Amino acid sequence: MHSLSAPITAPDATYYQQALSRQAQLTKPPGSLGLLEDCAVRLAAMQRRAMPKLEKIHVSVFAADHGIAEEGVSAFPQVVTMEMVKNFAAGGAAVNVLARHVDAYFEVVDVGLLQPVALPNVINHQAGAGTANFSRTAAMNDEQLTIALAAGRSAVERAVANGADLFIGGEMGIANTTSASALAAASLRIPAADITGAGTGLNAGQIDHKARVIDSALQHHHAVLQSPLDILKTLGGFEIAALTAAYISAAQQGLPVLIDGFISSVAALLAVGINPGCVDWFFYGHCSAEKGHARVLQALNAQPLLNLQMRLGEGSGAVLAVPLLQMACRLHNEMATFSQAQVSTA
Repeated sequence: MHSLSAPITAPDATYYQQALSRQAQLTKPPGSLGLLEDCAVRLAAMQRRAMPKLEKIHVSVFAADHGIAEEGVSAFPQVVTMEMVKNFAAGGAAVNVLARHVDAYFEVVDVGLLQPVALPNVINHQAGAGTANFSRTAAMNDEQLTIALAAGRSAVERAVANGADLFIGGEMGIANTTSASALAAASLRIPAADITGAGTGLNAGQIDHKARVIDSALQHHHAVLQSPLDILKTLGGFEIAALTAAYISAAQQGLPVLIDGFISSVAALLAVGINPGCVDWFFYGHCSAEKGHARVLQALNAQPLLNLQMRLGEGSGAVLAVPLLQMACRLHNEMATFSQAQVSTA
């Protein structure tokens, strides 16, 4: 746990100002490229280089099962978690297609499937055979939380060892939008109904049931929902804990992070609660159609790059935004300045 609170060095202010100065000299009206300008300037500060680059992308998808699925909060049976892990391993999921398109390194990590998958290209870092049903008891114990957090740190260590320029975390786990909604409701101190959505495709009545299950759990655990780690241990999923630690660890290592949708953003919210300095290292890929995502992004003061009404998870929305960040770098690095192009300024 101690490593999560280790200091985080802020992006370099000198390179930030140099990048801002370059943006002012490029052949365009100031601010005309919008968020692309901000992304390039921030990446220059993070990478401590005048010309930022995003060539090596690392994608880690963390998978785990959830005991809260026993409460009928998902439209899909729990076996789908394992089946989708096999699909990831075979390269057949949406995030696989997108990762191939941006030439990203891709891995899938079993942090807690009910039945481990014995495949050579699935990393086994199990914290347990699924979490406990948090409507009745804490989702995990201290040892399990420690293991799940370590899974996230290990993924970042692999990314850094491979020379990654950007880290993306994805998740898979039937009923994990229920866990994420509970985590967000507890963290933001709001009723579950304000943040609980359709997940894998629930109807209005099923969403109401899901919110009632969450509210009941929040009331049951009220006394212990104090710190972000307490909330994570009590209501979280192993894969959400892994994401939380990965985001903090990446920031500690000076590795930029591109956050995916609702569940990933809830992990980011927890990460910022644990170690506030990590927020300076985050980009946000998209705004999900999942009900609670906009509320979480608002709490993070985040500006997502895309809004395509996606709600798939897996890291898919983040990977889809990678070309935007790459184009931001290309524009920053390759556009002519006014003096180079002999274009008059005002």
